[in-house]
Amino acid sequence: MKKVTLNVMLFSVLFFASCGGNEGEQSTENNSAEEVKTEEVADQTETTEEEIIEEEIESNDNSDSKGVGPISSIELGDIDEALVEEGKELYKANCTACHKMGKRFVGPALQGVTERRTPEWIMNMILNPEGMVAEDPIAMELLAEYSSPMANQRLTEEDARAILEFFRTKN
Repeated sequence: MKKVTLNVMLFSVLFFASCGGNEGEQSTENNSAEEVKTEEVADQTETTEEEIIEEEIESNDNSDSKGVGPISSIELGDIDEALVEEGKELYKANCTACHKMGKRFVGPALQGVTERRTPEWIMNMILNPEGMVAEDPIAMELLAEYSSPMANQRLTEEDARAILEFFRTKN
């Protein structure tokens, strides 16, 4: 009986030892494959901020869309420096937690946004982000890309117009 028990234990040890050895080899092979994939992803993600902005311009260009919200038409004249300063302060107070001018952050880079979007679209996104994400195809794409909806800051039309004026100086 002792001999049978000893043989079963010996067989079990050898069996599990042989399985463990293959697992280690597979693990090494998997690790190597994962390292290659990680390097490929790193190579693909090494882009400059300018390239990212260019990609956003190309992929989200829809310059005739006015979006969804209270702004259907707006006339722009010369840059109003007083409005720019007001917009700059509103931007700092309300937007910088999620947006940077020249780089992606929680939300898209805003430098050059006036070249990618109509003034109406920009103001509607500021004033009505929930409606834009629900009904505007561009806003839906941005939500899918950034996985974070724009927060409604409860700004007035005058505030949104000031921020737009600030954006006009950032092309």
